[in-house]
Amino acid sequence: MNKPKMATEKGVPSNSRIVMLLGQLERMNGEAMVRDVETARQVTTKILHLIQTQEKSGKEVMSKGSSGMEVILASLENSRDVQTTLNILYILSELLTVGRGRRMGVFVSKGGTGILFQILTSASKELPPSEELMLQLHSLLAKVGPKDRKFGVKARLSGALNVTISLIKQNLQNAKLLLPCLQVLRVYSANSVNAISLGKNGVVELMFKIIAPYSKKNTSLLKVALDALGALLKSKTNARRAVDGSHVPALLALYLDWHRNDARHRHMLIRKGLLVCLRNITNIKLGRKAFIEADGMRILYNTSTECLPVRTLDPLINTSSLIMRKCFPKNRLPVPTIKSAFHYQLPHVLPVGPVAQLYSQPPGVDDVVDDSDDNEETEAETDTDNEEDEKAHRTLNDDIETDLNKLHPTKSPGRPFEELRVYERFFLELSEDFQGYNFEGSKGASSTPSSGSLSSSSSSARCTRPIIVPTAQALSPKHMATPASQEIWNSIKGQHTQPPPSATSRTPAASLASLELDTIHLTKDHDKKEETHIPTPDGHTTLSSSMHSPQGQMIEQGLPHALDCVSLEDKGALNVEDGLKGVKQEGSPVNATRHIQSPLLLGDIATRRMGGGGGSDCGSEGAEDEGGEGAVLEVPDTALLLPLHDPDLYVEMVKGTRSVPQYAEVAYPDYFGHVAPTFKEPLLERVYGVQRSKIFQDIERLIHPNDILDKVVYDLDIPSCPVIEDNGESLKFNSQFESGNLRKAVQVRKYEYDLVLNSDINSNHYHQWFYLEVSGMRVGTTYRFNIINCEKSNSQFNYGMQVLMYSVQEAISGRPRWVRTGTDICYYKNHFARSSIAAGGQKGKSYFTLTFSTTFSHKDDVCYFAYHYPYTYSTLKMHLAKLEALRTPHIYLRQDVLCETLGGNTCPLLTITAMPESNSNDHICQFRNRPLIFLSARVHPGETNASWVMKGTLEFLMGTSPLAASLREAYIFKIVPMLNPDGVINGNHRCSLSGEDLNRQWQNPNPELHPTIYHTKSLLQYLAHIQRAPLVFCDYHGHSRKKNVFMYGCSVKETVWQSNISATSSDLHEDLGYRTLPKILSQIAPAFSMASCSFVVERSKEATARVVVWREIGVQRSYTMESTLCGCDQGKYKGLQIGTRELEEMGAQFCVALLRLKRLTGLRNHQHLLDLESDIIGTQSKVVSPTTYVMEEDEPSFLEAIDYSAESDNEDGEPENEHGNNVHENPDHLDQLSDSY
Repeated sequence: MNKPKMATEKGVPSNSRIVMLLGQLERMNGEAMVRDVETARQVTTKILHLIQTQEKSGKEVMSKGSSGMEVILASLENSRDVQTTLNILYILSELLTVGRGRRMGVFVSKGGTGILFQILTSASKELPPSEELMLQLHSLLAKVGPKDRKFGVKARLSGALNVTISLIKQNLQNAKLLLPCLQVLRVYSANSVNAISLGKNGVVELMFKIIAPYSKKNTSLLKVALDALGALLKSKTNARRAVDGSHVPALLALYLDWHRNDARHRHMLIRKGLLVCLRNITNIKLGRKAFIEADGMRILYNTSTECLPVRTLDPLINTSSLIMRKCFPKNRLPVPTIKSAFHYQLPHVLPVGPVAQLYSQPPGVDDVVDDSDDNEETEAETDTDNEEDEKAHRTLNDDIETDLNKLHPTKSPGRPFEELRVYERFFLELSEDFQGYNFEGSKGASSTPSSGSLSSSSSSARCTRPIIVPTAQALSPKHMATPASQEIWNSIKGQHTQPPPSATSRTPAASLASLELDTIHLTKDHDKKEETHIPTPDGHTTLSSSMHSPQGQMIEQGLPHALDCVSLEDKGALNVEDGLKGVKQEGSPVNATRHIQSPLLLGDIATRRMGGGGGSDCGSEGAEDEGGEGAVLEVPDTALLLPLHDPDLYVEMVKGTRSVPQYAEVAYPDYFGHVAPTFKEPLLERVYGVQRSKIFQDIERLIHPNDILDKVVYDLDIPSCPVIEDNGESLKFNSQFESGNLRKAVQVRKYEYDLVLNSDINSNHYHQWFYLEVSGMRVGTTYRFNIINCEKSNSQFNYGMQVLMYSVQEAISGRPRWVRTGTDICYYKNHFARSSIAAGGQKGKSYFTLTFSTTFSHKDDVCYFAYHYPYTYSTLKMHLAKLEALRTPHIYLRQDVLCETLGGNTCPLLTITAMPESNSNDHICQFRNRPLIFLSARVHPGETNASWVMKGTLEFLMGTSPLAASLREAYIFKIVPMLNPDGVINGNHRCSLSGEDLNRQWQNPNPELHPTIYHTKSLLQYLAHIQRAPLVFCDYHGHSRKKNVFMYGCSVKETVWQSNISATSSDLHEDLGYRTLPKILSQIAPAFSMASCSFVVERSKEATARVVVWREIGVQRSYTMESTLCGCDQGKYKGLQIGTRELEEMGAQFCVALLRLKRLTGLRNHQHLLDLESDIIGTQSKVVSPTTYVMEEDEPSFLEAIDYSAESDNEDGEPENEHGNNVHENPDHLDQLSDSY
């Protein structure tokens, strides 16, 4: 009968009683609380009962607009009675247990933390202090602490630190009170100042007393104690205290005890806590030393190995791996100097910059092992392997240009026209009147002039000559002259077919001697019937190709000697005519075999073998081991598979190519050519745990040193004999051919090799591009290769990219192609220290390892590995010569020599357009007034994909399709297909012979050190002076850390949007035409991604071609087109690695996009242009203001999110997430290795 009455006492509903009680408590605040203690106890007890039994009561107290929390906190502050205080603490504990996020925020915002600290310090003065009160206070503080950002400061200022420490010391055996005290201590220690203060008060020593010795009693207490200790040890000062107290061996012993006794893995968190303590101690040098001395490497390696079968123990394995890698002694790279193995003396060195620093260093100080603690604590706290990831405190816009004066194009050519007038000779098409030209003439009569030769007729060595300012005389088409490059083409092919009389008369007899194909020759098979050959329409002999040549199996025995290299040797007894005696009349039966004699050495270069597998002057084997005159190989001709590839012509082009090492060999892939495979090559799926297993194998080197061979098998620093001969138990390596890059190979285990890449010439870093030869392998054996001096902090090799391999056995069987290969691929930080000199002054940096494993399919094969599909300078020259042969009477093609490089190589400049329909004034006027498109590529040698895209562009432009014809009629193309020939030839990754990134020299290029940039910029300046600036400028590049193909452009508006600068509407007035071309590409090119494009101008890019051409020349559509080295994650090619077919397709699609751009720009009304653009592309637009036109992709993402997988260092075992939130690409100004074109 009474119960219902109690529930509705005084007619108040039960859910409103809490409000009544809180009102009563509020009226008691102040002196009433002290006087009427019993009432205060009763009221607080009733409130606690309601909150405990009715969920609605708690919600009502914490509801918005309620003053319940203020009343409770005021009562707590005024209470002097222990029981009342305890009741209020119980109330708060109940309230904050439910809905902790918002309720905690309210509690902190109302000053609750400070009141708790005030009561704590007051209660500590009572003797003895109430144990229950202390217990509840610390329990509540442990809940609140992580939600209060100023918790540590408040605790220190209130004196609460000392109170908690004193309680811990007095209650070491009182687990009930000790637990909440340790929980609060853990939160205190998160503040670095508090951690140091606690350490001074002996808390570190106190924690070690609590966690040892091993015992399974009070495991929850032990877990919290380890967490608190781990937080304390993040302070380097406390870490030193732990080392000085000899606690490292104790921690290792304790970890070993827990590992042995926790058979059911129920206490993994305790084991993890011990590892975290070790991890934080080893952040300092003394800690790492103590860890090594305590045999920590062996202990963690053995325990981790035993944990491997249990997937749930991955957090332990990952943390152990992090500690072992950190403590692995830092080593120098196994090279005498980190400078390039090749030396090229510059004509002069600029007074400042990295090259000047390089030249000023005394010998022996270029590579300093720095075991500094710098940059290490951050790494340990974030548990990441990637030192250069975006830091949480870094703003997203720290590299964006914010100076509006720099953002607006100046359109100032910068040089007087008198200086630029000399470049008029490269623009004959703008003044040619074609009078006297026979438009009905033959193909031969349609030849357009060239102002220089693209292939040298002499391969003799010569000294470096001064930079050639382009002043060579050029002939007008009306003179009907055969261009010099065509003369050389004819001289090369003149022995194969009947040349035109004009060509015959213009070819000096002396030039034939130096261009003779001495040992690559066509001949008869003496064991079979005579073979027949047919000449092709372009005049050179072509042998038909068989996709499956039976001869391939017959010569396997001879490959160890015969396929060491393709070289070119001047034996004097052979010539082209001798090798062509087997040529028959057209129409003879086709045979697919080409006979070549190997090794083949360049005619005027020393015949001594400088390196490679097998024969050399360094060992017993030589070039004439087989039959005295060298082995004769029967290989299929690739002419039908590759109509624009000619091995003989390639060899001739190599003879005119000048390298710093004076290469005497030709790599087989460049000789045979590459036919893109017809099968798909998907991105490699990463095997779980692969990186961890590789790292453990590396750690085994330290633990089991007797198992390591450490045998040098190739060393470029021994120039007289880089190939180390052995008993055949090792692979043989070589990279002494054009674009090759391998400095040293060390056999670590029987089937494992460490490879060291060569620095760029006149540099001490930029290790990424590799191209090397391997031979002497065993079939079916898995070999592991480790490239140990990579520099970038992450790589697409972690996200599905594979290396490329070329098998000579496959090539001679009719499948000449590069294929993606390799398993167990990963990329991770290693124990080789980077010198601070090479790391831009940063200390404590390490190199990274690219590791992959592969199995060879053919016995005694010769294989090549490359970072990406190689495309050499000699390949370009051959390609241009073959393209010239495709010219029809309707194509205007001119090949000029823009300049000569530092290394004495020519830089080609192409002009392609359509011939005028006639020499009438209207047709000549239309011809001259076509808009110009300016294209360039390969300023960075390692970005070979740019050359493959350029190849696609050139072949499309020279094609016979209606689209190609329309494109030629629409534009005049000026193309510099290779801006850095010297870098490409010598195997550099990023620089030219000057040791500088040429794409950072556009603002003020030096004519002597950066001739290709200087003269290319001069061409553009000349065009700006005559009011003929290009409609489009595009520089082709490759990107190693992003997928897909995309563009970087320049926009004032989008740069301002990405920054915090204020700008007026007039500042933001901008033609939006810069977006049109990439939008078209996103619709027609399957590999292109608009979402990856960016039009922001960054400070670090202000000296690049894109920004300088936009700012100084005034080209609105100035772009960098970046092609992935890896593959695509969208569109038709999603999930596939990119190949040469896709890259060439991209180059062709770029041409198609230009044709569509022509149709759009032909519209005079700009609003119509925008409307039509929207119709074609399907992009919805909205008007934000009269001066602002916004597209959907206003703020494109920059950098594909990079995240290391769980086995890297992420000890929580989170799965790898490649496609995380998009982040800005903010290159570290100190990192010169950013993929910033």
